[in-house]
Amino acid sequence: MLYNRTWISLSATAYLISEALRGGGMNTKDIFLFIGPIIAGLISSYLTYYFTVRSKKNESILKFKEEKYANLLILLQGFVGRTVSGETKKKFFKEQYNSWLYSSDEVVVAINEMVHLVIESRGKNPDQQAGKKAVGNIVLAIRKDLLGKTKLNCDDFNYTDVVD
Repeated sequence: MLYNRTWISLSATAYLISEALRGGGMNTKDIFLFIGPIIAGLISSYLTYYFTVRSKKNESILKFKEEKYANLLILLQGFVGRTVSGETKKKFFKEQYNSWLYSSDEVVVAINEMVHLVIESRGKNPDQQAGKKAVGNIVLAIRKDLLGKTKLNCDDFNYTDVVD
């Protein structure tokens, strides 16, 4: 039913415009009074569609990043305190390689700094303060990527060893 009304309305508008163009007594102002709302409706529909699609896309990207960053943060345990584990480190590096596709530049740089610290230590325990700062910088970079800004600094993030 709605389709029929729309078609009749468009047909009537087309008829009136064709009459006006043939000299049926309508002037330019009358033509714009008929065409204006139609064009405004089309533009409004397109803009609504565009912004809805963009919003949904941004929402899904943010959700994807949150999940992936959460995995990275959990796997950082493989480098910290008593939770150090070779298996967890391997999983972290796999996740790190995947993160190159979606992480911000700041996150990639922060992770690379921590990896560089691990490589420099070569099996020895790295400087505890430098390690804490490196991990804090990763968390800070992730927060900035997800939230846009944060008032925290790298010293505000601490991993806690759980002792049995």
